[in-house]
Amino acid sequence: MERGAYAVVFDADGVLRWGSLRRQLARLSALNTTTIQDRRSILALPRLVRALSADLDDVQVFYLTAFSSVAARLITTLLRRDGYPLGTLLTTGRRFVPQWLLGGSRVRKLARLERLADRMPDVRWVLLGDDGEHDPRLFVEFAHRHPDRVAVIALRQVYDVDRPNLRLSPHVGETIGAPLVGAPNGEELLPLVRAALGIGQPREGSVADWFLSAAERGNGATRLGAWTEGNTVLPLVHGRVYYEALAQALSTAGDGDSVEFVGWRADADELLADGGPTVGEALSGAASRGARVNGLLWHAHSALVGSQVGPNRMLARTVNLAGGEVLLDQRVRPFGCHHQKMVVVRYGSRPEDDVAFLGGIDLDHGSRDDADHRGDRQSVGADPVYGPTPAYHDMQLALGGPVVRDAEDTFRERWQNPTATSRLPWHVVPDRIHRIRRTAPPLPPASPAPPASGTCAVQLLRTYPRRRPHYPYAPRGERSIALAYTKALGRAEQLIYVEDQYLWSFDVARIFAAALHRSPRLHLIAVVPRHPDNENRFYNEAAMLGHAEALAMVREAGDDRVQVLDVENAEGRPVYIHSKLCVVDDVWAAVGSDNFNMRSWTHDSELTAAVLDSARDERHPTDPGGLGDGARRFARQIRLTMLREHLGLEDDDDCLVDPVQAADMVRKSAAELDAWHAGGRSHPRPAGRLRSHPVGKEKGLPARHRWFTAPIYRSFLDPDGRPLDMRLRRTY
Repeated sequence: MERGAYAVVFDADGVLRWGSLRRQLARLSALNTTTIQDRRSILALPRLVRALSADLDDVQVFYLTAFSSVAARLITTLLRRDGYPLGTLLTTGRRFVPQWLLGGSRVRKLARLERLADRMPDVRWVLLGDDGEHDPRLFVEFAHRHPDRVAVIALRQVYDVDRPNLRLSPHVGETIGAPLVGAPNGEELLPLVRAALGIGQPREGSVADWFLSAAERGNGATRLGAWTEGNTVLPLVHGRVYYEALAQALSTAGDGDSVEFVGWRADADELLADGGPTVGEALSGAASRGARVNGLLWHAHSALVGSQVGPNRMLARTVNLAGGEVLLDQRVRPFGCHHQKMVVVRYGSRPEDDVAFLGGIDLDHGSRDDADHRGDRQSVGADPVYGPTPAYHDMQLALGGPVVRDAEDTFRERWQNPTATSRLPWHVVPDRIHRIRRTAPPLPPASPAPPASGTCAVQLLRTYPRRRPHYPYAPRGERSIALAYTKALGRAEQLIYVEDQYLWSFDVARIFAAALHRSPRLHLIAVVPRHPDNENRFYNEAAMLGHAEALAMVREAGDDRVQVLDVENAEGRPVYIHSKLCVVDDVWAAVGSDNFNMRSWTHDSELTAAVLDSARDERHPTDPGGLGDGARRFARQIRLTMLREHLGLEDDDDCLVDPVQAADMVRKSAAELDAWHAGGRSHPRPAGRLRSHPVGKEKGLPARHRWFTAPIYRSFLDPDGRPLDMRLRRTY
């Protein structure tokens, strides 16, 4: 059958914000489901419909709904906002009546499909829906009436955890002459539909296959474009390396230049190099030489819940006295924070040297560690297991080229928010005493974007919660970090390499689990801290609960293809993993401030850079994912750099280039070090620093965790900042 003889019908009622009472009750029930097999989500459904439309040569797409034509414009707008391709809306309701509210719409939908089939007699139909209400019976009955006219019936699982609740004979596909496939989410459903249609995965990779489009970002109020190209991207591994680069950039900033920064915490006396300067001296020095220095630091709700209040106020006062302007920003959700970490330096007379530093490293005590991981001598207290000077593994990026303007615009959007930086009375008085403004003065116009300087496309991704008063630059919030990971992991085929401080959210783990189920050859290597960096026992128990739930889900999905590891230094002391890194198939890489949890993806402000290098790495395998993207130089090199350090290797990394061989080497190295510890460390220590991370291998959790710790964990430690309708539909 020719490709042009197809059309797609998608029952949209399963993805709309509203629905029948039965559907809404099912969503409420699923909201509290935390079984490790529960991968149900509508996240990848827009990509599924777009992909099928493209696979079948841009065939027509029809959206079926029980709503009446009165709601047609609103439904079309919402579908477009959620990323669905253009199509024709087929309404079947006459008005808003109890019949629709109770889900009684099958007969009218069937009649609408019959009229459509009569109008297009030469078309074979791809029928997409879910098993939540009438779609199984509706589509099968249509197929019985039109033998050989249905190419495939694809149903997303809504109710059952283990398999779609089709309530049909397992041999129904044979009786209707069309395949019947089901999966709990669009990511796993797409390859099944393609296989049923005899369509392979497209083998032509492009930037648009990995990055979000402007529409997919879901925030039309931002001034950022989709992405920029022609950038240089330099990974700065460890705080000591980053601080030295930052000190150098600030030392040459003077009259006509600008320095703009945002942070979670900053300590004025933290050294940027062994002999100085300190953070306060470097920023104040730039201001005293005539550079415009502006900063936004988080203003914690209270010193009782945030140790940042005193240090951030001290740095603000230090820089302001030197002629800069630093504000303390408390415009967050309750129990939220500003977690972005970025410094932008722009030189008026030499834009080719403009640089933006962003990633996971703040300008604070404890962050200036190096590859030996003996810690920062200016460390703050942590869990005793990490010792008096905790070892920190972290990363920042130095960005050059047009992306610097995007970084500056991210700062300017927050700076130009007219809302007062804090309205809490216990903030107002101290800020006035220290002469710290609560409203930002105007900025001069921004300079044009720096010239192209490299081979990397870079997309800046953010999290901003939906709150009141709303952010002018994100009135409905922005969750592009979550959406970008969803899109990139949906293309993963061979290896996902992750380093993260908080891989501990069930909803985040669901996206990794879906990818592991979809691709049976996909490996996941995740490097995480051995323990939380907190001395509070209750905090640690709650944090480890979420961590265990998330890891149990990905381990169930990938079995021995999943390796979760932690790191120790040469003395056997655990290293705290603070980096936030993800590399997919040596193609797409992301570094930022966000962690893999709901707080970072929905609740706090975050900033991440996704990188896609146009330069190919020609070492074998040249295309690990097998999708035509080819291995990219930046992504592969950053993965190899991390693995060399963790495995104790020198520059010889040929054995790590192949992702499968690398996974085998990681497993072997961790097993050897585990065995050395288990054997009493009686013989020379093997090379490598990776240890197996046992969390998430437990068969069950104590009842006190389920009934007491879990609600507090999800409310305070890892809150969900999405509107209720997004939470119910499991989307971002």
